[in-house]
Amino acid sequence: MTVAVYLPVKEKIQWWVEMLQGLLPGWTIASIDDIEDVASVKQAVVWRPRPGDLARFPNLEVIVSIGAGIDHVLADPDLPKDVPIIRTAGDDLTQRMREYVALHVLRHHRDMPRQLLAQAEKDWHAIVVPVAPNRIVGVMGLGNLGAASAKTLSDLGFITRGWSKSTKTIEGVETFAGADALDRFLSGCEILVNLLPLTDATKGILNADLFGKLAPGACVINCARGGHLVDDDLLLALEARQIKQATLDVFHQEPLPTDHAFWSHPAITVTPHVASQIDAATGGRLIASNLKEFVETGTCPDMADADRGY
Repeated sequence: MTVAVYLPVKEKIQWWVEMLQGLLPGWTIASIDDIEDVASVKQAVVWRPRPGDLARFPNLEVIVSIGAGIDHVLADPDLPKDVPIIRTAGDDLTQRMREYVALHVLRHHRDMPRQLLAQAEKDWHAIVVPVAPNRIVGVMGLGNLGAASAKTLSDLGFITRGWSKSTKTIEGVETFAGADALDRFLSGCEILVNLLPLTDATKGILNADLFGKLAPGACVINCARGGHLVDDDLLLALEARQIKQATLDVFHQEPLPTDHAFWSHPAITVTPHVASQIDAATGGRLIASNLKEFVETGTCPDMADADRGY
């Protein structure tokens, strides 16, 4: 029984192979490119597999995503049908996302980009903002990460809203569900956090139409997937000052090309897909635990739903 491992960065593959081998004694762990006996592979641990990578293995029983999202797996047009997918989530990842969302909501709330500019200009400029209970913050997507982030913002005192496909209940958060409720959720929202899964229904949802429904001068934080955002629409909204500032952690192409306008835009903060990047040692332990439980029982707590896309 062999576990195939793939990540886009070759230097990281061997590290993951050795780390998982130590956590799964008695198993065979190998780089996907080093496997000759394709029939021996029953599990695959991957991040952004290349098209056709997983179709090589006729006896594949489960695919593990090195991350909470599975869209990078589903993007493979040759993905074997009906092979279950395991997400890599857990408390560590959720805590990291809560920290990132709280950090950047507070940055925008207290207008820190303007304060840093004042420092660079040696300008003693006092910026006074409303207190959190007078600021409306919305979180799109109320899965594990979104719900935890929304609760954190509510605990900080913000007027917190949440929007999701289906009805959710979160203490201290006003929740909205379904397409019919989206406009009401957006109306008056001053800081918007996107934590939606990337599906056919949510691709390009951060667009000119949506920006126009937020409060004038709103701030946008995207820490879900780059495919949610229409890049040119954000740039135009910033130029028109419909959007004041944006924090972007995810992009259509990663790494973000060095000539992309986002890098140098004064109203955009770029971070390199680190919002909830689990440290490899913690992720490895979680992956090993999920794999052992799946082999023993045929399931585990982090099973994804490929039909829903998350």
